[in-house]
Amino acid sequence: QVQLVESGGGLVQPGGSLTLTCAATETIFDFDIMGWFRQVSGKERELVATVTSSGSIEYGDSLEGRFTISRDNVKNMVVLEMNSLKPADTAVYYCYARSTMYTASVPPRPVSDDYWGQGTQVTVSS
Repeated sequence: QVQLVESGGGLVQPGGSLTLTCAATETIFDFDIMGWFRQVSGKERELVATVTSSGSIEYGDSLEGRFTISRDNVKNMVVLEMNSLKPADTAVYYCYARSTMYTASVPPRPVSDDYWGQGTQVTVSS
């Protein structure tokens, strides 16, 4: 079973920067989407950013410009650069990946599997 391993979380002062990295344990696994979500205790998990295997990027509300997502398809790795961090960015950040295969039926049907990392804490505080 492929796993997503996150690193790079921690404590940073407001206005500071952090870089989160997520790597899949199997590089031969083909993910059509990789990205990051975050969750504050008691609230729903929300989108931070995702990137497809072809390079299409989506950011959560108000995050583009401060956050930058990038991906290495060969290494099955996704990186999130976070700048100008605010206390409101404090959350557990989860790496996400989705793989899609198609059935042998006619027409082929997509069957997707979602994968999540264990989460890494990001705390923005003075």
